Amino acid sequence: MSVGEEVRSQQDRPQQSLGTAAARNLATTTKSTPQMQEISSRWLLRTLPWVNVQGGTYRVNRRLTYAVGDGRVTFVKTGDRVAVIPAELGELPALRTYEDIDVLGELAQRCEQREFGPGDVLAEFGSRAEEVFLLAHGKVEKMGTGPYGDDAVLGVLADGSYFGEQALLDAEAIWEYTARAVTACTVLVLPRRAVEQLAERAETLSEHLQEQRAIPSQRTNKYGEKEIDLAAGHSGEPDIPHTFVDYEAAPREYELSVAQTVLRIHTRVADLYNQPMNQTEQQIRLTVEALKERQEHELINNREFGLLHNCEYDQRLQPHDGVPGPDDLDELLSRRRGTKMLLAHPRAISAFGRELNKRGLVPETIDIAGNRIPTWRGVPLYPCNKIPVTEARTTSIIALRTGEEDQGVIGLRAASIPDEIEPSLSVRFMGINEQAIIKYLVTAYYSAAVLVPDALGVLENVEIGRWR
Repeated sequence: MSVGEEVRSQQDRPQQSLGTAAARNLATTTKSTPQMQEISSRWLLRTLPWVNVQGGTYRVNRRLTYAVGDGRVTFVKTGDRVAVIPAELGELPALRTYEDIDVLGELAQRCEQREFGPGDVLAEFGSRAEEVFLLAHGKVEKMGTGPYGDDAVLGVLADGSYFGEQALLDAEAIWEYTARAVTACTVLVLPRRAVEQLAERAETLSEHLQEQRAIPSQRTNKYGEKEIDLAAGHSGEPDIPHTFVDYEAAPREYELSVAQTVLRIHTRVADLYNQPMNQTEQQIRLTVEALKERQEHELINNREFGLLHNCEYDQRLQPHDGVPGPDDLDELLSRRRGTKMLLAHPRAISAFGRELNKRGLVPETIDIAGNRIPTWRGVPLYPCNKIPVTEARTTSIIALRTGEEDQGVIGLRAASIPDEIEPSLSVRFMGINEQAIIKYLVTAYYSAAVLVPDALGVLENVEIGRWR
């Protein structure tokens, strides 16, 4: 008998028992709770120390610091022409707190655009510094002489950086390093002579530059803080110096941010369809999960308090070879004491792992809440998919020292709020409308604060698409 004839014979045979399709009508189906793909590990929310904020505002008091105004310069591009936004010139230390937008606009017009190729020298060690370089695009290495006479890389600058700013305040300034293009670079150059010519006509600019020249005469420590006068190693009866600790007159305040949504559930669903799972509970649970995902995203990316936007300029590093190598992470860790955690996109962790494989290195791992987390120099490297990846397949790696006692990064929240289901997270009943729909207001209050600048560091422009 052929296979086809055997199949037809089985189909013609009368049914001898109850079929599964009919039996399923009498059976109880085992169901899972509603699932969602958006849920991630949220290591930042889990590991960040949280501080209860009364009154909705947290003020960070610091010692008085004179070294302010360091930041990134933003440009606009029209075709092949690049221009600096006038207000962004206020990021230069010599122009900090200067607010005359008309004068800044004229300074922006006096910037000259120049193009450099890989290997070109922008500034030579020992020569007179007469220009400020604003790096619109590309990478520049700062090269110096090592202790044994060989070349040493002092740092890598990328888009938005500037160098040579001392030329605006000191006519006798010289280049203390050689600036060399690593890639093709587009640079805007602001000559000191152009600034001086404008200062002769603009009295406000002249007065401002004189005030800025007087600031270095203040005795400061290496962090720019007003120095505390001390005496040590003396003998006899010398006069002991008098001192006091000065504070910032206008310390930064962090207001709690909010993430909210209104959850709507029809009364018929809430009343009738609650077995074996409560519909209201499941709706609230999934909404809260989405709210927490948004909360972590804001802690990373928010322009007011997000970690990526609140890192000081001197704590931002560029990878020497584009890809994240062990040397780059060592440099990142060396910028602060007691780094407690590293955050990186999973693709950045993979790229770092490939660099370790090339060198024959195997990172140690530690067990955290049942998860094997890779470490570097004993610091856990947590995955965080909220760190953005650009179209050019670059991303960032964040290093944090955490906790109030260590003057680190802390999370801010408000505990004991009305209708709270978790600290700083509430679900508030808003009533039933005429369409018989129940409404709940789901709210989370949060923020983050960097207590001192070196508590937070970022390795920027990390390439994740290189495989060789």
